[in-house]
Amino acid sequence: MKIGKRIKELRQASGLTQEELALRSNLTKGFISQVEHDLTSLSVDSLVQILAALDESPADFFREALQEKVVFGKDDRVKVEKRGVKRFELLVPAAQNREMEPAIVILSQGEKTPREDSHEGEEFGYVVEGKIAIRLGAKFFYAKEEDCFYFTANTVHYLQNAGRKTAVVVWVSSPPMF
Repeated sequence: MKIGKRIKELRQASGLTQEELALRSNLTKGFISQVEHDLTSLSVDSLVQILAALDESPADFFREALQEKVVFGKDDRVKVEKRGVKRFELLVPAAQNREMEPAIVILSQGEKTPREDSHEGEEFGYVVEGKIAIRLGAKFFYAKEEDCFYFTANTVHYLQNAGRKTAVVVWVSSPPMF
């Protein structure tokens, strides 16, 4: 949780300007602005003053931070450099601490993901656009737009664009392997 973002959300929900919050919390407008943009560190005393001005208890303020995040936007994605792949993004940050790891893979014509050795777990994918080949051991399996794939990852595997246009795949590994 970004403290500054949460403070800004609470301020706006209370219908206060930065200047009004600054006056109520005995701080400066410039300091409130820096806090909301996460440009400065915040002492416990200053946080307590701001929360009191917003009529929010510290317990309630931090309780939300402990709640599980459910929705992840584009800004949450983590770009991963993979040789031979136009774009590879982890859709859920810190997913390696979860049971599965979703990614979006974008392959230009002829591109393929790096070869993955066999490992424990399972993998699932959904082809959003294009056509791909799934290499499992010595065999190839083909999936086109709106097809999905599911396999046990106990053999060497990778994905390859098998079409003439860009392929977009949502790929999920369990346990996290990307």
